[in-house]
Amino acid sequence: MNDTTAEPRPADALSLTWVDKTPERVRPYLRLMRLDRPIGTWLLFWPCVFGLVLGAIANERQFAGWYDLYLLVLFGIGAIVMRGAGCTYNDIVDREIDAKVARTRGRPIPSGAVRIRDAWLFLGAQCLVGLLILVQFNRSAILLGASSLVLIALYPFMKRITWWPQAWLGLTFNWGALLGFAAQTGTIDAADAMLYGGLVFWTLGYDTIYALQDRDDDALIGVKSTALYFGARAREWVLAFYAIAFALVLGAGFAEHAGWPFVFLMLGAGAHMLWQFHALVIDDAQRCLKIFRANRDTGALIALSFLLSSWIW
Repeated sequence: MNDTTAEPRPADALSLTWVDKTPERVRPYLRLMRLDRPIGTWLLFWPCVFGLVLGAIANERQFAGWYDLYLLVLFGIGAIVMRGAGCTYNDIVDREIDAKVARTRGRPIPSGAVRIRDAWLFLGAQCLVGLLILVQFNRSAILLGASSLVLIALYPFMKRITWWPQAWLGLTFNWGALLGFAAQTGTIDAADAMLYGGLVFWTLGYDTIYALQDRDDDALIGVKSTALYFGARAREWVLAFYAIAFALVLGAGFAEHAGWPFVFLMLGAGAHMLWQFHALVIDDAQRCLKIFRANRDTGALIALSFLLSSWIW
């Protein structure tokens, strides 16, 4: 039996996943895609779902048909592949920084498990799969999807030039809300723009929580984050970001006539955000990681709010 515990691995990886049971030659590439840490895929997928369902509501119909399911599957596969591509590119760019940070030095590239040349080839393969998925959509969605590459390409450099790389991540990670809506309607409207803005603030909150784990290392090597910028007031800022996110997502539903049920359904997501604020201890890295991962459930509650509203209103 192979001793997988001896392998270099990121400090924030789950203790044991299906990735650990795959062949040794494949395993580093699956970790490069972060398939051993699916939370990022969920956080990329949920905005797509919100956009898809809001688009169905804008078209004055329930989100329930076979075409809706087809789009959902495409966006699900796309979230896995493009999150993997983004992580691969980010690790190529950040390989020297990652080698200096305790949480990231076990990643496949800084640990030597994957060579740079192979990482570039793997990135190209993932982007090709993403392209094959993208061309299944309408023209507006294809153009939107292609334009997101600019955000993806610039993201790894933001931590070097601004205290707000989490804001850029928000712009990047929530592009699916625009893409999903356009896939349904062929356009973008004010309500969808409001949804996108709210999700950017959601990301500002949860990625600030995530960045709290790295404050000491980031300060030492000279990279920036909102966690460092806010310092002891990080909790209050997270609460403010979540409050704005909740208000804008609620406003998006109202603007698209999701109806009063949407308000009551969204209270579950709002309560979950409040729980995160009360549970957050900024000097406890393990708790920060746990609360960050809990945003998978926040996204599920928002998705359920949109979905049920499309069925009952």
